Amino acid sequence: MTRKKSGFLTFCFSLLPGAGEMYMGFMKQGISIMAVFWLVVFFASFLNIGPALFILPILWCYSFFNVHNIRGMSDEEFYALEDDYLFHMDEDLFRGKLKGKQNNLLAIVLIIIGVVILWHRFSGYMMWLLPDSIYWDIMDSVPQVVIAVLLIWCGIYLIRGKKKELDGQTQEKKELKSEEIGPKEQEG
Repeated sequence: MTRKKSGFLTFCFSLLPGAGEMYMGFMKQGISIMAVFWLVVFFASFLNIGPALFILPILWCYSFFNVHNIRGMSDEEFYALEDDYLFHMDEDLFRGKLKGKQNNLLAIVLIIIGVVILWHRFSGYMMWLLPDSIYWDIMDSVPQVVIAVLLIWCGIYLIRGKKKELDGQTQEKKELKSEEIGPKEQEG
């Protein structure tokens, strides 16, 4: 990885999320930032979910300032900086932290993509069966409703998982306290 990069080119590449990181030699960071940026654009336009676009300015600012912070680092800090994915995908997927859950996640993603493709494919046939006003109301709202239900389900799943984790930690603390009390009582 070369340390000295042109300031003008760094600025130009930093205007496109992920490109500046790649120009500075951090390919994993750049590719993951760019992928997230363009996937948000794609899904927001494909599923007609405009509010999802609020993520784009946040991601753009993160990428822009990240590039300029990297460029402003001293040589020691720059060479100590590791190139890593935005969401640490290599640790989670390839080092077994998800332990089999990646197959479930991949299956869910593939099912959603398949359902969306089928929905768009067969929605044209529904136009013949329903009047125009009902057809367009249904066709516009179903993908958004499905995504909303999936987001709510994911949120509930995450909350339940965190609650189970906290309950497990509480149970471990109780067990440790009971083990500490037991030997003290025997001494006295």
